[in-house]
Amino acid sequence: QVQLKESGGGLVQAGGSLRLSCLFSGGTFGLYAMAWYRQAPGKEREFVSRISQRNFNTLYADSVKGRFTISRDNAKNTVYLQMDNLKPEDTAVYYCAALRGVSYWGKGTLVTVSS
Repeated sequence: QVQLKESGGGLVQAGGSLRLSCLFSGGTFGLYAMAWYRQAPGKEREFVSRISQRNFNTLYADSVKGRFTISRDNAKNTVYLQMDNLKPEDTAVYYCAALRGVSYWGKGTLVTVSS
């Protein structure tokens, strides 16, 4: 059973940086595309970024393009989200997802950006 565990969330001032990590277990990490989603208070979950299995092709939501960077280390079964120049509107619970036909989700990590 695939399991995902996010870490790295916290409180940061606007303009600051955080790096989220997501540790994958229970399967073959290299077979899964990985993604980050977020859910702000009172809003629906939204797509943030995605990275492919082999070519490490990346995709970003317009709202984070140029500020966030997704990466993966297949030797460590981990996907990262480097978040720079954070804004108060980035405040949300950030979820990691493993994608391969079916989707597996972590429980999320809270990011709070103060103005």
